[in-house]
Amino acid sequence: MQSWQLPEHIADILPSAARRLESAKERLLAIFRVHGYELVSPPLLEYSDSLLTRIDDGLSLKTIRVVDQLSGHQLGLRADITPQVARIDAHLLSGNNGINRLCYAGTILHARPDGFLSTREPLQIGAELYGYSGIDADIELIELMLKSLSALNVTQIQLSLGHIGIFHALSQAAQLSQTQAKELLGVMQTKDVAATRECLRPWQLDTQWANAFALLPSLYGYKETLAKAQADLPELPAVQAALNDLQTVCAALPEQNPFIDLSELRVDSYHSGLLFAVYGSDWPDVLVRGGRYDGLGAYFGRARPATGFSFDLRDLIDHLPQADGLRAIKVNATDAASAKHEIERLRGSGECVVIDYANAQANAPLLNHCDRQLVWQHAQWQVVSL
Repeated sequence: MQSWQLPEHIADILPSAARRLESAKERLLAIFRVHGYELVSPPLLEYSDSLLTRIDDGLSLKTIRVVDQLSGHQLGLRADITPQVARIDAHLLSGNNGINRLCYAGTILHARPDGFLSTREPLQIGAELYGYSGIDADIELIELMLKSLSALNVTQIQLSLGHIGIFHALSQAAQLSQTQAKELLGVMQTKDVAATRECLRPWQLDTQWANAFALLPSLYGYKETLAKAQADLPELPAVQAALNDLQTVCAALPEQNPFIDLSELRVDSYHSGLLFAVYGSDWPDVLVRGGRYDGLGAYFGRARPATGFSFDLRDLIDHLPQADGLRAIKVNATDAASAKHEIERLRGSGECVVIDYANAQANAPLLNHCDRQLVWQHAQWQVVSL
C-alpha cells in the first residue's frame, strides 16, 4: 500500500469542489437562520452509548469504535448527528420547555458505505424542531427542506411521504413481539407481498392483521393511495390519525403532488411518525430524508416531540452551483516588505493578496488566479490589471 493511498470510499476534496461545498453550506445555514434555527456543533467523538449504538442496530453497525486512552471506556465516531442534537435539546437546553429549533453541519463517519457510490465520510447538514407535536411542525420542516434544495439549484424532485405509525399501530394490535416487528420491517423493505406473507405465516396471526401487513407493500402511489388505505386498512385510531396527517401534508403542498408510500418503513428504531424524503431524477438514491422521532430524548432524560431532516451535502457536489473563483492580487517578493502596509489594507478590505516568490523567473505562471498586480507607480502603490 502506498503512503498516499486513502481507505476505500474516503476521498480528498480539492479546492474548486471545497469552495462549492463551503459556499453551499453557508447558503443553507443562512436559510436556516432566517427561519429561526440556531446552529449547534456537537463533537465528532462521544461515548458510544450516547450515539444510540445500544438501541439502534442500524446506527450501531455504522459506528466506528475506539477505546478512550484516558478513561478506558468505549468511544464512537458519530454516524448520525440527529441523536446528538436530541441529546443537546434534552440535556444542555433543558431549561427551555418550549420549542427549540436547531440546525447543524458537520462530518460523520461510517464503518461501511451506504451504497457502492457512497462516501464513508458524509457532510451531514440538517434542521430539527423540538417541543411541538402538531403536524404544522412537520410541514414547516418539509418546506424548509424543499427551500434548501431549491437554493442548491436541485430541480426535478419528487417528495415522498410515509408514516411508520401505521406499522406500529398494526404491530401493537396484532401483538407482535419486538423481534417479530423488527424482522417484518426488514422483509417489507423489498415491497414483496409474497415474502411478507411468508414471513407472517409461522406466527399464525388473526386474518385481518395478516392481510393488513400484506397490504402495506402495495399501498404506494399518489392521492388515490390514501383513499385505498382508508378503505382497506383496519379501523384503528392510530391508523386514522396517521392517514389524517398524510392528508394534511398533501393539502398543504399541492404543487409538490407528493408520492405516498406506506411501505417506506425505515429500519432505524428512532422514527415514530410521519416520514418524508426527496428523490431526484439525477440521483440513484434518496437525496434527503426526514421525519418525526418523538420520544428519542427520553434516552437522554427528557422525552420531547421532535421532527427534522438531514442530507449529505457531498452527495450533491457535482450539482452544486459554481462558487466564485479566487481573484487575487500578486506582489513581487522584492516589493513585499515596502508594500506591507498596503498589502494589509487590501487584505483587510477582503482582497486576496499573494506574494510571488517566483517573480524573478522569466515567463513564470500567474499565481492563484492572479488577475492584478500591486506595483509602485506615480509615487504610490497601485493595483493594475495583468
